[in-house]
Amino acid sequence: MRGMEGPGGGWGGGPGPGWGGGRRRMRRGDIRRAVLSTLRDGPAHGYEVMRRLEERSGGIWRPSPGSVYPTLQMLEDEGLVRSATQDGTRTYELTDTGRGEAEAATKEGEREAPWDFGGEGADRTRSLKMAVVQVQMAARQLSMAGQPEQVERGLEIIQRARKELYQILAEA
Repeated sequence: MRGMEGPGGGWGGGPGPGWGGGRRRMRRGDIRRAVLSTLRDGPAHGYEVMRRLEERSGGIWRPSPGSVYPTLQMLEDEGLVRSATQDGTRTYELTDTGRGEAEAATKEGEREAPWDFGGEGADRTRSLKMAVVQVQMAARQLSMAGQPEQVERGLEIIQRARKELYQILAEA
């Protein structure tokens, strides 16, 4: 199960090499709990569930369709979720039993979210990674909508930031 891996291995998904240790895969119970949790916000199709999870994780984690859709099917088989096809799109919503399980999982699981990987050092690493993801999203928007001179300025800023980060390492 690919779970926490995103495009490009550790870069787009969970923590990977260079981001505080080895890759952590989502456990089956974690994805189940995460999907139930997102459906508490209302009905959604599979890609909407993935988007909600990515948003909740601050862009750190976006589960793959290969982990979300089988989980949705399993939850439907268990009677926790029901699906309906609307405008050619299959949407899922919690049943009363599913809502109860989602609330119980939240109370019992006031534990860390599946994309959290614990510890003070991890918090700093997670904050740095979230900042990098936000810069990446801004750079992508700039590359698509910016004028050539704006794109050039953005490139200069990113290159300067890279050099300054290496300078910090050189000071150690």
